[in-house]
Amino acid sequence: MLDLVGLLQSEKEAFTRSERALTEIVLADVDSVLKMSIVDLASQADVSPPTVTRFCRRLGCDSYADFKVRLAQSRFVGQRYLAPTTGPSSVREIAQGVVNGIQSTIYETFERLDLDAIERAADALGHASFVLTFGSGGSSSMMATEAEARLFRLGLKVSSSTDHQVQMMRAAAAPVGSVVMAFSLSGNNLPMAKALDVAGEYGITRIVVTRPGSLLAEQADILLPIHWRENQDILRPTPGRYAFLATLDILSQTIATRLGASAITSMRRIKHQLVVNRDGEDGQPLGD
Repeated sequence: MLDLVGLLQSEKEAFTRSERALTEIVLADVDSVLKMSIVDLASQADVSPPTVTRFCRRLGCDSYADFKVRLAQSRFVGQRYLAPTTGPSSVREIAQGVVNGIQSTIYETFERLDLDAIERAADALGHASFVLTFGSGGSSSMMATEAEARLFRLGLKVSSSTDHQVQMMRAAAAPVGSVVMAFSLSGNNLPMAKALDVAGEYGITRIVVTRPGSLLAEQADILLPIHWRENQDILRPTPGRYAFLATLDILSQTIATRLGASAITSMRRIKHQLVVNRDGEDGQPLGD
C-alpha cells in the first residue's frame, strides 16, 4: 500500500510551486481534503482542476478519486504520527517517563506471568539436544542473541538466527530433540511463522515468546505470553522489550536452578577464564 502522506512529506521540496501548494493543504488537514471535491481543492490551492489531476498522477494515483482512497488509507495507518501529541521536552521529564514506563511494564509482566508455561519451557530447554533461538527486526533480533548468551553459559548447545531463510533451513535440519525458541513483539511475522511451521513438521518443540492471540502464538507448543501497553508518546521507545528481557531472565534462572550442578560447572569454567584473562577478580558479571 502506497504511503501517500509519507511520500508527500519526503518529496515536497522536489515539487513545483503548484504541487507544493497542494501538498501543504493536504498535510495541514488530511480529514478536510478527504471531504473536498477536485474543484474545492483546486480553488483552495489557487490552481486548476487539471493541475490537481496531474499532481495525483505524479504521486502514482490513477485519478483524484484514487488519490483520496489512498490518502484515506495512509491517514488510517499511523494516525498518531500525523498529529502527534505534545510530550515531555526536558531531560528530567523524558527520563521520568521512560523509567516509569519500564517499571510499569516489568510489574505488569510479573503479575501476568504464566508460571506453568515457564516451568514447561525450562524443562524443554534443559533437556534439549540443541536449541535454536529466532528473532527478526530490532528488539526481537536482540532477544534471539540475548537468549543465546543466557543459555550457552548454562552449558546448553544453542545458536541464534535473525535471517528468515536461515531460520527455515535450520528448522528443517535440526537434530532430533531440538527446541526452537522464537521471539516477536508484534506476533505478526509471517516468514517466522513459516519457519516455525517447518519446525513443527519435524516434531521440534516450539517455544514462542509473543503477544497472545497473534499469528506466531498459534505456532507455539509452549507459549510464553507477553503483555504490555504501548506508548502513546511516539517519540518514546517501546517498553515492550523490557517485558521480554524480564521473561527471559526468569526463564534462564529457572533453567539454571533445574540443571543445578551442570549449569554451575559451566558457569564456573567461564568465570575462571574471565578472572584469569580479563577481570582479575570474580565480582564482575559473567561475560556481560
